[in-house]
Amino acid sequence: MRLRLVIAGLFLTVTFPLFSQVVPAATGSGGLPLSIGAGYALYNTDWGNSYMGGGALWIDWDLSRFSILRGFGIEAEARDISLNRPNTVPSNFRLDTAGGGFTYHLNHFRNLKPYAKFEVDYGSIDWNNPDPRFKHETRNVLAPGGGLDYRILRSVWLRADYEYQSWPDIDKLRPNSSHILDPNGLTIGALYDFRRRDTNSR
Repeated sequence: MRLRLVIAGLFLTVTFPLFSQVVPAATGSGGLPLSIGAGYALYNTDWGNSYMGGGALWIDWDLSRFSILRGFGIEAEARDISLNRPNTVPSNFRLDTAGGGFTYHLNHFRNLKPYAKFEVDYGSIDWNNPDPRFKHETRNVLAPGGGLDYRILRSVWLRADYEYQSWPDIDKLRPNSSHILDPNGLTIGALYDFRRRDTNSR
């Protein structure tokens, strides 16, 4: 009986460190729940079925520190669609938006975070018009969308973002059109996460 107890004790002594290493020593993180990034956008302008490019900026603030808001965040975003202008749009055509809203990330995966968003932007549009006094207009723009964030380094995430914009009353700018302007497109970029993560955390 004594021999069995010694063998059992040795077995537990050897195996206990193996099990203890499976669970991380720490799971916390510190620093600001802030991410800042930039990307390149390719949009269907909904003006002559034309595609144009431009730059985008993101500022994300994670609200997950409050358990009731886990997964939710606030995003400020700006985008300038003015590059690679085709001849199917006016020679001075551009779309600029800046605004913000709420995001929701699914945090079920370690390095992959799908998300949805709903934002309200302030939009600015430039176009040629027979009346030289009326070549610029602003609108409040609704901008729902979603995308994927994928971690490529400890604090760096790759982002693929889709956004649909709804510009109301745009038919006043195009007399031959009876529908709203609804440009939409994809933005590819990267974000830097300012939260400090423990080396032994998941």
